[in-house]
Amino acid sequence: MAELAALEDPRAREVNEKHGDDHGVNLSKLRGLAKRLKTQQELACRLWETGDTAARLLAILICRPKAFERDELDLMVREARTPKVHDWLVNYVVKKNPHSDELRLAWFADPDPVVASAGWALTTERVTKKPESLNLAGLLDVIEAEMKDAPDRLQWAMNHCLAQIGIDHAEHRARALDIGERLEVLKDYPTSPGCTSPFAPIWITEMVRRQHA
Repeated sequence: MAELAALEDPRAREVNEKHGDDHGVNLSKLRGLAKRLKTQQELACRLWETGDTAARLLAILICRPKAFERDELDLMVREARTPKVHDWLVNYVVKKNPHSDELRLAWFADPDPVVASAGWALTTERVTKKPESLNLAGLLDVIEAEMKDAPDRLQWAMNHCLAQIGIDHAEHRARALDIGERLEVLKDYPTSPGCTSPFAPIWITEMVRRQHA
């Protein structure tokens, strides 16, 4: 914790706080610290228990993803209130855990929109890697009905799922593009030069173009 405190940078905190992340540690330096520590499950659990955002990010980097029980991960996702901790926990830990699909189904329609967004993130991975057990048309039905008015984090996760269906599944592409055009979710999202807009019709069209190229 002392080492993390020494890495605190007021400018980094200012930038991170604009995104809802209450820490000021440069992520490259955090990864360097994790590389030195290597995998330490017990230390990771103790770091997580501090509740400190930088400590929790470090915990995610040094833990053993497969070591967590289902209920532990359920509690951790509910405790992970900052976007970066939530994102890393889902992508670096839950996706590699044997309980991931069970949790995906449990979280998908959770009344907490942040928890539900984790269920959608796991579903989006399945859209690409294991779509055969998914009802893609049914997912599009839910997105069409609920995405426009969903809270920010859940809306973002649903939009990603919409785009991925359109990118990976040509038979559903026209409908995915139509839903994106009509709902106009993230249409005006500011996009840096050289980056692809998260507006689904632009995102789908660009990624399909790259695949064909």
